Amino acid sequence: MSLFRKKSIASLIKETTGKDVALKKDLGAFDLTMLGIGAIIGTGIFVLTGVAAAEHAGPALIISFILSGLACVFAALCYAEFASKVPVSGSAYTYSYATFGEIIAWILGWDLILEYGLASSAVASGWSGYFQGLLGGFGIHLPTAITSAYDPSKGTFIDIPAIAIVFIITLLLSQGTKKSAKFNAVMVLIKLAVVILFIAVGVWYVKPENWTPFMPFGFSGVATGAATVFFAYIGFDAVATAAEEVRNPQRNMPIGIIASLLVCTALYIIVSAILTGIVPYTELNVKNPVAFALNYINQDWVAGLISVGAITGITTVLLVMLYGQTRLFYAISRDGLLPKVFSKVSKKKQTPVANTWITCLLVSFFTGFVPLSKLAELTNIGTLFAFMTVSVGILYLRRSKDQGETKSGFSVPFVPYVPILAFVFCAYLALQLPRLTWISFGVWLVLGLIVYFLYGRRHSNLNTQTNLNKKIG
Repeated sequence: MSLFRKKSIASLIKETTGKDVALKKDLGAFDLTMLGIGAIIGTGIFVLTGVAAAEHAGPALIISFILSGLACVFAALCYAEFASKVPVSGSAYTYSYATFGEIIAWILGWDLILEYGLASSAVASGWSGYFQGLLGGFGIHLPTAITSAYDPSKGTFIDIPAIAIVFIITLLLSQGTKKSAKFNAVMVLIKLAVVILFIAVGVWYVKPENWTPFMPFGFSGVATGAATVFFAYIGFDAVATAAEEVRNPQRNMPIGIIASLLVCTALYIIVSAILTGIVPYTELNVKNPVAFALNYINQDWVAGLISVGAITGITTVLLVMLYGQTRLFYAISRDGLLPKVFSKVSKKKQTPVANTWITCLLVSFFTGFVPLSKLAELTNIGTLFAFMTVSVGILYLRRSKDQGETKSGFSVPFVPYVPILAFVFCAYLALQLPRLTWISFGVWLVLGLIVYFLYGRRHSNLNTQTNLNKKIG
């Protein structure tokens, strides 16, 4: 049963005040909402909308976004309860440690490493592509060999711009959470302005006939589209990783998680309606559908601003994904399941600086040398798996002996119905993903179990405490 040993909520919260591991509480509700929007609005709205419309949903992309949004809203309510009652870094990993036990927590942690790691690498690669396009508009063209991941057949070897942005964001993160949050807030306001500009300009060029046929691929296409655009919502759970650095988490965490998700869902639905109303869905299979739509109606000056907004948007996504990855490593390391270097906090910055730079090197390697286009769906399945586990975790939390310690804070309404709906929606979307994605995910989890049994189980703080108690006894 040592595999399922748990940490009480009281002990989890107590650990946040330990020497050399305490993080500075700098964030408020506005900071969290901006972090959430920063993580959510990016590659999803600027890239995936076109592909999902052209290949899967057609104009019914609106319904795809609603389906994905519902799954996320139900899951967000569950996250909000955990984040307010267990204000500790680590997100779903930490919640699982308190409800299911160590082995499930490790599996969730390993799963989230996949989510944040692949998302960070893929987003950095996307940033590089947009940045090169922007330079190309000024007649500046970088050598092919240093602008894409390793592929000798194409004459490419390393993606220098992608590595450069990872290092720049890491330098910012290492300066402290508050500075990073301020930078993120400014960038988020810029990209929100750009999205609103698209809506304000594009709405006058909508042709209702482009919405016919509304559902050309049937409901199965809408469902597949929902699973595809789910990537557009990935990020709000990263807000939960900031719980330990939040002032008054019982109030501010639910506001940050739910507000950011509602704002982004509304914008996604409006943008997808206007996008498919401007351009026939069959022509939207492009890498920059939003800018393409504006070029389509000869609004080239706005299209240029959209490209700048896309770069801004992708920058904030990378910032929050890297932040989430470092805080996840921090939480797992503090429990002894990863080396202690990941949980060492700088006395001056009160942030895990060494951890941040190690994460930078790992992400830089994958984004600079490894083509990740075929692995993007792994990010989706990793996130859906985490959402499903957190949803079930709420049911366990309500019945656990720790419930008396969590009276304050946000509570999910209509339990058990909302957690069950969250689980069902996420499971349905996960089943829409290709078989190869499931196989790859299974291989990743097997690798994680090998790491746990070779290192984590023996070095776990709970294992150390158990052995100490035996010696004393």
